[in-house]
Amino acid sequence: MTKERTAQEQKRLDDSRSKTKDWHKWGPYLSERQWGTVREDYSPDGDAWNYFSHEDSRSRAYRWGEDGIAGISDRYCNICFGIALWNGKDPILKERLFGLTGPQGNHGEDVKELYYYLENTPTHSYMKHLYKYPQNEFPYVQLVEENRRRGKHEYEYELLDTGILDNNEYFDVITEYAKADNEDILIKVSIVNRSSKSAPLHLLPTLWTRNLWSFVGMPEKPIIKKQTQKDQTFVSIDHIYVGKYNLYFEAPSRLLFTENETNMEKVYAQPNDHPNKKDLFHKSVVNNDYSIISKNTQGTKFAPLYEMHLKGGETKTIKLRLTASSLESPFDKRYETAFTNRIQESQDFLDTTFKSASIEAKEIQKQAIAGLLWSKQYYNYEVERWLKGDHNEMPPPKSRFNGRNKQWKTLRNHDILAMPDKWEYPWFAAWDTAFHCVSLALVDSSFAKDQLLLFTKEWYMAPNGQIPAYEWNFSDVNPPVQAWASLQVYQIEKNKTGKGDLVFLKRMFNKLALNFTWWVNREDSLENNVFEGGFLGLDNIGVFDRSRDIPGGGVLEQVDGTSWMALYCLNMLEMALEIALDDQSFEDMCMKYFGHFVFIAEALNNISQDYNGSWDENDGFFYDKLVFPNGDSTPIKVRSISGLLSLTAVLNIKKEYLDKLPRFRKSMEWFRRHRIENAKYQVMEEYFEDQDVLLSLVPKDRLQKLIGSILDEKEFLSQYGIRSLSKVHINPYTIQIDGKSYGINYEPAESTTGLFGGNSNWRGPIWMPMNYLFINSLREYHSYYGNKLKFSYPTANGNMMNLKDISDEIGKRLIQLFERDTNGNRPVHQLHKEKYQDPHFKDLILFYEYFHGDSGRGVGASHQTGWTALVVNLMEEI
Repeated sequence: MTKERTAQEQKRLDDSRSKTKDWHKWGPYLSERQWGTVREDYSPDGDAWNYFSHEDSRSRAYRWGEDGIAGISDRYCNICFGIALWNGKDPILKERLFGLTGPQGNHGEDVKELYYYLENTPTHSYMKHLYKYPQNEFPYVQLVEENRRRGKHEYEYELLDTGILDNNEYFDVITEYAKADNEDILIKVSIVNRSSKSAPLHLLPTLWTRNLWSFVGMPEKPIIKKQTQKDQTFVSIDHIYVGKYNLYFEAPSRLLFTENETNMEKVYAQPNDHPNKKDLFHKSVVNNDYSIISKNTQGTKFAPLYEMHLKGGETKTIKLRLTASSLESPFDKRYETAFTNRIQESQDFLDTTFKSASIEAKEIQKQAIAGLLWSKQYYNYEVERWLKGDHNEMPPPKSRFNGRNKQWKTLRNHDILAMPDKWEYPWFAAWDTAFHCVSLALVDSSFAKDQLLLFTKEWYMAPNGQIPAYEWNFSDVNPPVQAWASLQVYQIEKNKTGKGDLVFLKRMFNKLALNFTWWVNREDSLENNVFEGGFLGLDNIGVFDRSRDIPGGGVLEQVDGTSWMALYCLNMLEMALEIALDDQSFEDMCMKYFGHFVFIAEALNNISQDYNGSWDENDGFFYDKLVFPNGDSTPIKVRSISGLLSLTAVLNIKKEYLDKLPRFRKSMEWFRRHRIENAKYQVMEEYFEDQDVLLSLVPKDRLQKLIGSILDEKEFLSQYGIRSLSKVHINPYTIQIDGKSYGINYEPAESTTGLFGGNSNWRGPIWMPMNYLFINSLREYHSYYGNKLKFSYPTANGNMMNLKDISDEIGKRLIQLFERDTNGNRPVHQLHKEKYQDPHFKDLILFYEYFHGDSGRGVGASHQTGWTALVVNLMEEI
């Protein structure tokens, strides 16, 4: 590869950041599901899934965004492009991905399609997407009815289970984008008939504009208009907010125009002012009736229609070009040359970014990063306006003002966000985003930093310092991992460039100090430095719903809430230490967070006659504690990831930092002398004046017991990583509280409870982000203890290893989820391993939300490459 070619993607990134050229104006920002979201819900009771259904989405204009298949848009989703298909047998035109709503699925919401993110670059200069479309009638009814019939103890019924793709009776629809320039996007849609028989297909590469004129009004309605120049037919797009563009395309069977407006007759049983509505493409194509649409030469929604009949094994490719330029020959040699260059530059960028040597490892990393970048999405939600409704529409019912998110009137989102999954989770979750950024930093540290900063902006963070959790309830509490992620991103960039961005670190520190104070004031109701927090993202980890009324009217003092806050303290301390080397005024903040950590560590570990702490000496484990109104308390003896989280709060302060910050050293020594007489647990167990200092929430003897549990294959250690609930709970744990029985048992895969929607489970499965935190923590302990601290890996097998080597071995188990075994099977695809032996499936990888605690099978959202992309970090670090 040439040096010049290798540097092209990095140059585009640099140009975009310096505002020399806006390479990020266009990208994969189109959602995969806008229907069934909170934003589109104007119901009186907050029934988002039913208020705006998949059936409605065909005929009803969205208010807050758009959706499509393999789509792109400008950064504000004003102009959108996506793929629509019809196989001649389906009852509907396939304009968006189908899936089950939360109430329909036996394990919650679930997309019922097969699609894969194959490639993407940070500036989206080259993108590749694969969608598998059946040639026979899509089994919409069968998928709904069979999943309704199945209970929570049964598997989800997936598209591959229906047999619809048997005998290879499907099309591979490959959509590729290559940027010839920042406002010149080359598009190829390749249709491959995988069957040996011929089959028909209608392809509609669709261009449309988001409907703002019907809701908030626009100075000028956008227009897409047919144009003819010499022998070239194309369309022009004139949009007051985006500019003027042309869409060129190869000769189609027909040109279709309509308006992106609600079919009032279909949706509301009210007369339409004209017949050209959002669903006119569907009605025309499926009914083979073009009598109305054939008269149109302009609109706000357009598609060239390609009526194909592909022979068995045949491939047909359609070329398009969306550009701000006027071109006489849009598909000349330069088109192919640009495409070829972008493809090669994409590969070169990945080759120079990642160190992996094997072809398989490179493919895993490429698809993981592709999924991460394809999951960028435009997200618009202005809560106050949403509550009030739009002036051109009927006002929402007054009950909405007492409903969901009513206290978040300052929240005004209008940004590109890295989503967890653009179908199952097409809305941000604060702690998900933090993990996304740690992987994004490997390829685009500037975007990663911008994402973290975004959540501290005044249009996200509440005036009281709270960071919004997620769309369904912004007031819920996600774990405070923003400081941890900021340090990870800072260090990744520093390692790559040789210089850390202290301005970024300062900006995050200043705003997170406000959020830290919110936590202290809000989630420590007994004011004893032992924290609550509710479900904290761990959904059904407890014996009861930790976000609602606690049994007995008491307070649940949570090990995980306390551990997250201890980690938060150490993260803020580490940030302050790094900044203080350059700005000594931050030395005071080092002292502040060190002191707070000391008190949290003492509170969690303290065992005395007058205080029943969280640590159980006999069990060698930390447990949540239920404190009743009369002061009595009882431990909730669940051996879960919550009790292990105490291991993550660890920091080895290097001697060189202490040498350069003498005031902090003196303060730390004073704390040690002062507290040694008053604390049952001495935070700095080992202290030598001329050596590193270890701060750990867990004292050494307890550390050894907890790590022993983690490494025990009968408890937490699976062949594929660390389980979220100990396997000892195959025998259910139960407790009587206030005359009522509560319990929990080991469930290695899908949840058998509907708690929090029932689409995720923390009662046994393996979760990539939590595993990554534990691996990082073991490495931090090793940086202090080195070979002085070794463990049997796994527990009781006599193979003694240091913590760095153990962390690598756990990382390898996680990577193994996506690697082929000796039989050519990837554990993640276990349920359909025969299909993934197929030549047209074997190289495709899905990055699931979480994984079976015993077999490694992918579970939950099937495209949650967001935090599951951390596998790429592991592959780089081992």
